[in-house]
Amino acid sequence: MSARSFTLTVRFMSTAKIFGNSGAAEFLAAAGSVGSIPKLHGLPEGRTRELNFFRVGPDPGKLILVDAPGYGARGKAEWGILFDKYLETRRELRRIYILFNAKHSLNKFDTDMLAQLSTKLIDERGRQPFTLQAVITKVDTIPPDRIPETIARIRKDIWEAAPLCLPPIVTSASMSPPYGIDDVRKNIADACGLKA
Repeated sequence: MSARSFTLTVRFMSTAKIFGNSGAAEFLAAAGSVGSIPKLHGLPEGRTRELNFFRVGPDPGKLILVDAPGYGARGKAEWGILFDKYLETRRELRRIYILFNAKHSLNKFDTDMLAQLSTKLIDERGRQPFTLQAVITKVDTIPPDRIPETIARIRKDIWEAAPLCLPPIVTSASMSPPYGIDDVRKNIADACGLKA
């Protein structure tokens, strides 16, 4: 990649669900696995209250991962305002990763967020300023015989809410070795035009 005066960014988001989180901190630690991200591992659910930026790679680091507060029943209006302002002003944004816990079906907050993000995927000039990538986390929490059915249902719900969303990547950061995390790392590199 040629030297650029700006930093490429990708943003991670998930719902602030009442019945368990999407494992965003664990996921970020596994996906980033460099810099300051690993210290995020084990943060309690609902801890993120602002946009948190993590530079990845050797200095000066051309990639920034952004962790953001959740949306949904426990989300706050000011978090939504903060996120919308971020989308409006961050020209370096390449992709938003929206995380869904495999143990829970998508709820109305999830489908509403997907639909809202879909409206921002094409700007007034007909260009796509960033892409949207779904990630299904915690697949290890599903009984093995129910995994295909569960993943198919979540994929269908995502597509119905946001047809322009990229097909979900299925992961489990807590498995040893982590499942799907290399796919996410490659996806991040591809989104930003970096070598994996």
